[in-house]
Amino acid sequence: MSVGKMHADEVDIDVSLVKRLLAAQFPQWANLPLQPVLSSGTDNAIYRLGDDMAVRLPRIHWAVGQVEKEQEWLPKLAPHLPLKTPVPLGKGVPCEGYPWYWSIYQWLEGENATLDRIAEPCQMAVALAQFLAALQRIGTTGGLLPGEHNSFRGVPLVARDTPVRTAITALSGLIDTDLAMAAWESALQTPIWHDAPVWIHGDLQSGNLLSVQGQLSAVIDFGCLGVGDPACDLIVAWNLLSAEAREVFRTTLQVDDATWARGRGWALSVGLIALPYYLHTSPAIVRYARHTITEALADWASAK
Repeated sequence: MSVGKMHADEVDIDVSLVKRLLAAQFPQWANLPLQPVLSSGTDNAIYRLGDDMAVRLPRIHWAVGQVEKEQEWLPKLAPHLPLKTPVPLGKGVPCEGYPWYWSIYQWLEGENATLDRIAEPCQMAVALAQFLAALQRIGTTGGLLPGEHNSFRGVPLVARDTPVRTAITALSGLIDTDLAMAAWESALQTPIWHDAPVWIHGDLQSGNLLSVQGQLSAVIDFGCLGVGDPACDLIVAWNLLSAEAREVFRTTLQVDDATWARGRGWALSVGLIALPYYLHTSPAIVRYARHTITEALADWASAK
């Protein structure tokens, strides 16, 4: 069984390839059961290995640097964070026709933390805010500034202007493009982040959050990890949280007006860029993008 493709130019990955990679490099685990994990993730293919491990392989060239970054930084960050994070167990090398480094992680139990699976959404908002506050307190010496390795998460919003405007043009007839353009231009007028860069996860959304028995339990997929403007980690306020939980999240994290406005701009930009790109390849991402755009635009309109 092959993992469905997200990009026209991604590499071919299937069970047979992963089994060959394991046999060549991790023979102690090569005979364990292996099955694809259905995921809306765009950068990596994931396979469950046995009961307590996961194999994660970059699908596309821009995700290649994530392997080294997660292998280096996750063990350093994890002791300071209040939620579980992925634990690297091994790093594979290019082999068997697969061109890049890849990883084996400890399997984390749980299911995607969608609102319908969370017992107390406001409690989840507090937990998310506490996680981000802890992440932002960690020293950033040696941390990577935004770049291709993290899809440029954490850069000033103006750096996203061209792709956002291109996306808005492409979405004519699908969304209210006049409203989207007005909201985006408003976000660009927000003061930039002048303080020192802080650690950012870069891609907080339900697909990268796990819950167990209705409680937020883990944050996964640190491929967009870097140091930069913390506003990009506020995207979760619009891509997942309800209006009530959003306010609890903001109050707990003590976010100033400018950072909050940039965060809403980040959420809008992520939704706008994702929607036309995945329109015909990922229904799950299309739903996510539409929801994020709708929430960000409604919130911006009410805040004017």
